Amino acid sequence: VDKFNQTHTDIQVESIFAGGLDQQLPKILAAVVGNVPPDILSFYPQLTGQFVELDAIRPLEDWLDKLPLKSEISPNLLAGLTLDNHLWSVPLYTSNLGIFYRPQLFQAAGITQTPKTWSELREVAKKLTIDKDGDGQAEQHGMLLPLGKGEWTVFSWFPFLWSAGGEIITDNRPNLTSAAAVNALQFWQDLIKDGSVKLSAPERGYEEDDFIAGRVAMQITGPWTYIMKSNVDYQVFPMPASVSQATTIGDGNLYVMKTTPAREEAAFKFLEFVLSEEFQTEWSIGTGFLPVNIKSTQSAAFQEFINQQPVLKVFLDQMPAARGRPIIAGYSSLSDSLGRAIEATLLGESPEKALKTAQNRLELIWQKN
Repeated sequence: VDKFNQTHTDIQVESIFAGGLDQQLPKILAAVVGNVPPDILSFYPQLTGQFVELDAIRPLEDWLDKLPLKSEISPNLLAGLTLDNHLWSVPLYTSNLGIFYRPQLFQAAGITQTPKTWSELREVAKKLTIDKDGDGQAEQHGMLLPLGKGEWTVFSWFPFLWSAGGEIITDNRPNLTSAAAVNALQFWQDLIKDGSVKLSAPERGYEEDDFIAGRVAMQITGPWTYIMKSNVDYQVFPMPASVSQATTIGDGNLYVMKTTPAREEAAFKFLEFVLSEEFQTEWSIGTGFLPVNIKSTQSAAFQEFINQQPVLKVFLDQMPAARGRPIIAGYSSLSDSLGRAIEATLLGESPEKALKTAQNRLELIWQKN
């Protein structure tokens, strides 16, 4: 922000921190409804549909289409931010999910290759599950899965749905009962039935304590994880595939809120600055997130950084297979119902029944809308 202000004397940007994501949303909605929105909002893209319904954000395609810069932005990122043929936000940074693992535990179990398919992941997880004292209870599990119905659980499960060939939205309506959805959820349940999984504490699937302590050998997460700052041995492999390779994008986005033409024009200039190769390179090296600008990923500075952090290369190489979660207006209801189905399955419900219950609940909500 300071660098932008120094180089754009006619525009001054002030950065305001509004608390954690759960604290921000009520403040943002109150500001929008009260007609005092910020000029630019940094938030995750799943709020897009709600903002569109509130007529709170400015479509960005007319502005971006005029810029040579557009060709430098990863196309799959922009595709995931488009709703009703309009681009509603631009990515500030990006990343995705992979599987972190403990090389020493792999070596001790005689595993020399990381799994590339679901069946290989299942076998590896079995080998990594060890009852050290013979009491019938494993002290080390192959993998951590997130227990809970919250967004982290849904976020972590989406790669399995997509890899099985599934879609969660068909014709702008939820589609939770497809064969692919059942297969993806059945796979998680199979890992549990094998005894290979340790379930996280409720709604704590992102916490790394079990991984760092060696109680689990594998964990689904991204390069933002504390694991990368810890002293334990770790490496990463891409999400294993069923029908095709897939992972979930973890990103932060910038919205231009509807204000006045002059303020919106100033906001566009700041967005252009943020999407530039120079900013994206500097930001990514400083944060560990991936650049959204293709030239930035190819820059000498970023390549040098990647060579020093080879784990990040796994996530960079996976980006072409990465997809964003839906940005439809009813996403929060969709995520909540899907999260309940995943949680029920992890606790023993059949995937078919859990997904059918979730689908029925969503159809009632969609009918009301």
